Amino acid sequence: MATPGSHDRTTLSSPTRRSVLRAAAIGAGAVTLPSVLAACGSGSGAGGGGKTVTFGSNWSDPVPKQGVAKAVADFQKSQGYTVKTNTVDHNSFQQNINRYLQGNPDDVFGWFAGYRMQYFAQKGLLSDISDVWGNFTGFSDAIKAQSTGLDGKQYFVPFYYYPWAVFYRKSVFAQHGYQIPTTWDQYIALAKQMQKDGLVPISFSDKDGWPAMGTFDYINMRLNGYDFHKSLMAGHEDWTNPKVKSVFDTWRQLLPYYQQGALGLTWQESAQALQQKKTGMMTLGMFLGQQFGSDVSDLDFFAYPAIDPANGQDAVEAPIDGFLLSHKAKDPEAAKKFLTFLGTAKAENDYLSVDPTLLGVNSAVDTSGYTALQQSGAKLVSTAKSISQFMDRDSRPDFVSTVMIQALQTFLNSPSDVDGLCNSIQRQKTAIYATEG
Repeated sequence: MATPGSHDRTTLSSPTRRSVLRAAAIGAGAVTLPSVLAACGSGSGAGGGGKTVTFGSNWSDPVPKQGVAKAVADFQKSQGYTVKTNTVDHNSFQQNINRYLQGNPDDVFGWFAGYRMQYFAQKGLLSDISDVWGNFTGFSDAIKAQSTGLDGKQYFVPFYYYPWAVFYRKSVFAQHGYQIPTTWDQYIALAKQMQKDGLVPISFSDKDGWPAMGTFDYINMRLNGYDFHKSLMAGHEDWTNPKVKSVFDTWRQLLPYYQQGALGLTWQESAQALQQKKTGMMTLGMFLGQQFGSDVSDLDFFAYPAIDPANGQDAVEAPIDGFLLSHKAKDPEAAKKFLTFLGTAKAENDYLSVDPTLLGVNSAVDTSGYTALQQSGAKLVSTAKSISQFMDRDSRPDFVSTVMIQALQTFLNSPSDVDGLCNSIQRQKTAIYATEG
């Protein structure tokens, strides 16, 4: 990102957000830019009549893809524009975002709020949309802050958010008489009981490189507090600090209760295991409900358990997803018309009518049809003392993609040498933060 410590996460008192990077080369076989994003921004025909917008979409799973398509269709019908959507696999899109933006990007593309947006804005790869924000209503100051670059200008249109928590099936808990844990000791005791009952206690995956970040973030915030976590993500803290080592030592207590072969599983596969009642719990964003189909009414969650009573359960991960205008938009005015629509409650209602596992950020969104899960999610975030955006959104992207993805996977594969792991992270962090970023 910009410079170390340049980002200060805003504490939100109202609902906000969703996230995740998906890493810059999660292993051999990572798809390259030409084969994945070549279609994006090419052959659009934009710029000729001022009525065509190209849109790079990373909403590739069936439910979100349908939700975005409904909003796009509404814009086309009501405004008389043509939107040419280039949908790319979510992970591949993230992995190739740098080359995409420096090459021939679409006019508008999907991305994340906060630090992840600020980095590309400072690199000159985004267009200022402060004038578009002049037309917006229904966004809180906190949400506007997450949409603002380090130069004070707005670059991001928020669309929805989703809290991270520990999810479970209500019927499984009722069947076994499980109680909701609020402390770490209760959480471990519940995992042990699930194991005795023949369940794999915790669905867990990290093939995609980002799901493990959420668990790190929560344990860090529960152990060391939100302010330390924010400072660590911003590059101010030493990774050899005993506070950081205690995060890994505490996390290690959970490993015996994880799914086998977690590094080879996608989040969808782990969510399906929870849906099939093979596992008992899963720490992920509320979007995991997309894998539940008609069973989503049986899905519920509890706040990540407290570890240090001084920090309680005050902090919540709740990333915001939305849209950006590329610096190479072929028809900026047409693109801004599209972005103006995407910032309305109507566009969010379009999406949420298809995907009931996320939450609208506009205060005018129709919540009368919110499911019990959505209502609980909105309450969790609105009552939180602090909101984090997720490791890969609150840190420099080069640090997360080249260091933290591999570091967390190394820990999961071989958790015994925490000292060596933290020393390695710190050495690499020092080298990266010594560069311009």
